[in-house]
Amino acid sequence: MVETDGTLLTERQLEVLEHRERGATQRAVADDLGTTASNVSAIERAAEANVEKARHTLELVRALRAPVQFTVAAGTSFDELVAAVYDHGDEAGVKVAYCRPELYAHLYGLLADVTDANQLTADVPVGLTEEGDVTVYADGQAVGTAGENGAGGPGEIPE
Repeated sequence: MVETDGTLLTERQLEVLEHRERGATQRAVADDLGTTASNVSAIERAAEANVEKARHTLELVRALRAPVQFTVAAGTSFDELVAAVYDHGDEAGVKVAYCRPELYAHLYGLLADVTDANQLTADVPVGLTEEGDVTVYADGQAVGTAGENGAGGPGEIPE
């Protein structure tokens, strides 16, 4: 078994996740670990919550290390948002990892909860990494990363 030292997971959470990743049902895991299926379910939920917290932490640190950071105001159209990403990238000498139509579609999907009639309904902080990945935030949380290195999700923190 992999060690949990230095992670957000407990030994028990890791044990449950390893069984589940191998395709075991919650009942089978419970039988193997000498507990109940409802306890396995609770442990699995807690583990997934810890994994999500770690993912958000990585995205936050990655955005903090991004050489380009700016906020797009509520009321901005998606055309203006995409143009702002490219303008800020150009100013910093960073090549955005997406072509315009792909970036537009990806950002539109990520920001659906803060969008109405093709316009942002809230201010949206944006980070642009040296690799050209674009991270956007809504309600104080990273909602996703667009770019080759992010591949639509969180990526590794650059050194």
